[in-house]
Amino acid sequence: MTDAQSALSHGAGPFIAAIDQGTTSSRCIVFDRDGRIVSVDQKEHEQIFPKPGWVEHDAAEIWTNVQDVVAGAIAKAGITRDDIKAIGITNQRETTLLWDKNTGEPVYNAIVWQDTRTDALCKELGRNVGQDRFRRETGLPLASYFAGPKARWLLDNVDGLAERAERGDILFGTMDSWVIWNLTGGVNGGVHVTDVTNASRTLLMNLHEMQWDERICASIGVPMQMLPEIRSSAEVYGEVKGGKLGDLLGGIPVASALGDQQAALFGQTCFGEGEAKSTYGTGTFMLMNTGDKIINSYSGLLTTVGYQIGDQDPVYALEGSIAVTGSLVQWMRDQMGLISTAAEIETLALTVEDNGGAYFVPAFSGLFAPYWRSDARGVLAGLTRYVTKAHLARAVLEATAWQTREITDAMTKDSGVELAALKVDGGMTSNNLLMQTLSDFLDAPVVRPMVAETTCLGAAYAAGLAVGFWPDTDALRANWRRAAEWTPRMDADKRDREYKNWLKAVERTMGWLEDEN
Repeated sequence: MTDAQSALSHGAGPFIAAIDQGTTSSRCIVFDRDGRIVSVDQKEHEQIFPKPGWVEHDAAEIWTNVQDVVAGAIAKAGITRDDIKAIGITNQRETTLLWDKNTGEPVYNAIVWQDTRTDALCKELGRNVGQDRFRRETGLPLASYFAGPKARWLLDNVDGLAERAERGDILFGTMDSWVIWNLTGGVNGGVHVTDVTNASRTLLMNLHEMQWDERICASIGVPMQMLPEIRSSAEVYGEVKGGKLGDLLGGIPVASALGDQQAALFGQTCFGEGEAKSTYGTGTFMLMNTGDKIINSYSGLLTTVGYQIGDQDPVYALEGSIAVTGSLVQWMRDQMGLISTAAEIETLALTVEDNGGAYFVPAFSGLFAPYWRSDARGVLAGLTRYVTKAHLARAVLEATAWQTREITDAMTKDSGVELAALKVDGGMTSNNLLMQTLSDFLDAPVVRPMVAETTCLGAAYAAGLAVGFWPDTDALRANWRRAAEWTPRMDADKRDREYKNWLKAVERTMGWLEDEN
């Protein structure tokens, strides 16, 4: 079936288009009213590594690619601008760009979220207080991950930039702002905005007031005149005009923006307090809806904005991240040679009943949430002559499930809210044994949706709400369809015993590197 036929088989529309400006590629997906995919186009961009620990993107290349994939998805769907009611945007979070508002030229490459060049600056900004200096206002620790310090680094290191910024010639944005500004006309009246979810990842926004925090901006050294206006995640920011897309889509409302993990929370329709989603990729990001409550974490989680629909109250979330999940399976394949494809791990693990007493803690670059211990290193514990590579395969899958359990425990401890169910997405969710293990270890249902592209779907949902394409979140819930669900089958005593062993193994990883402060 051709793409044009596929659009027809979805009925005559109307449709919503979503742009996902990701870390390795940009893509556009067109969705119908049932939240089904009509067409997709995708294009990778270059990863630039000028020095160890530095990661950059060429923002001009990204904008060209965004225009190409939007045009591509619309051509594949065989539709015109009359069929599209709105465009939504989701983006790689924290990646930071400064550009000249008069010429539209980036002043330097975008500094990517993974980049660690601001480590020393963050330590310096912590003064005698340390990592938690701005945590009460922003929900975040001072870390090189976030956007504010990246902007300050650019001001300090690009000749003449600080003066241009003071003069009001320079605009700051994460990738959502850059795409929206260009979509809505760029130098010819482009709209300079960001949404609450992206703003909450800068270290510059006050979570309580949903506004830039003057005192923190001054402390970090970011002039407020270059910051975008903070808006909700679902409202019309402006209309498409100018550029290649002006001819193709002129006049269509640009109506949503959400950071990628928040967009997945929205696309998974986690609209109730205690509902959570976990995205299983190279690493894992888990977000739990905490309703209208800003919950300060004492367990190593981040407090962030989940989403805000128009002038409704914002919804907050707790976020936990695990460094090594999918990448552990890749390590088994590429470095150890114990499997030849990622999918084989499930087949191998299913040849044994249990882990044979072996536990694998993949603290390859230290432990992330809830420990944040950079002195830890990976450990295989409980080995005996009995253990085979099949037992190790099982221990590898269990590592991802136990690490998820530790994050959910931290979330329950911080919020007092029990996990209702876990909605999952990402590449690892095709592993059915892992999904069952997750349900067993969490003692909660694990649900995989029909549409795996939850990030794009979330941006489409938010844009559709903003223009009345969908009436309310209840309609979106009705749209959300499960592909599969796993329920716990594990005996409680066994679960507790295994968890205790896992925690013992985690302890063995700590303090491996000496003199780590």
